[in-house]
Amino acid sequence: MTGRVDGKKALITGAAGGLGEAMARMMAREGAKLALTDIDGARAEALAASINAERPGTAFAYAHDVTDEAQWADVVDRAAADMGGLSVLVHNAGIGGTLSPIETCELENWRKVIAVNTDSVFLGTKHAMKHLRQNQPGAIVVISSIAGLLAAPGMGAYNAAKAGAWMVSKTIALECAKQGIDVRCNSVHPAFIKTPILDPFIAMAGGDEAAGHAKLARGIPLGRVGDPDDVAYAVLYLASDESRFVTGIELKIDGGLSAQ
Repeated sequence: MTGRVDGKKALITGAAGGLGEAMARMMAREGAKLALTDIDGARAEALAASINAERPGTAFAYAHDVTDEAQWADVVDRAAADMGGLSVLVHNAGIGGTLSPIETCELENWRKVIAVNTDSVFLGTKHAMKHLRQNQPGAIVVISSIAGLLAAPGMGAYNAAKAGAWMVSKTIALECAKQGIDVRCNSVHPAFIKTPILDPFIAMAGGDEAAGHAKLARGIPLGRVGDPDDVAYAVLYLASDESRFVTGIELKIDGGLSAQ
């Protein structure tokens, strides 16, 4: 099947990272126009240029701090103008922060992790809704984490942030549905995926990437860590009209981790 998101106009935050790039390339192949935002504007520009080299006029890039409300107000308006509308919003930007027990966690680290992972979902949805209303049917996809559902020592800030993003996604889903707005909202919960967010775990394995991945994989029933495309396929489904009767769910991309 091709053209699964033909005509969709999608804004993806954190687009220059491993997951964001996989989502962007897959959605471009399937027919969407893209607004690619990232704190690293140069990398977002490079990704847009790469996509446009294959599919001219498909992608637009913006430097964007997702914790800044004024930037959100500006970016969604510019993206909607450049793409001719906005029908899909993917909240992908996120950080892991510093791993530490609650007792030694710095407030600055706590607040930054919450701001990037949770506040951004609130801010982005708040300012994008006017455009999503005008481009129904639409979809909002929130990239949470399996860590938003399962706690772990040393990950208090990240657990709290991703759990918050998960619950906000349900509130958005219900508010849209109850108002008769055809904008669905769902969350995606990856476990260990081969992106830089695994770097702290690789460091604990002495910097050996293969050893770090192997150690993480021992706790996963499918016996491996995931690839960015594993998450991108989930986002593609939730952004498409194939999921038109799906809202308020959490889709786990975790190799069976949470089934244990």
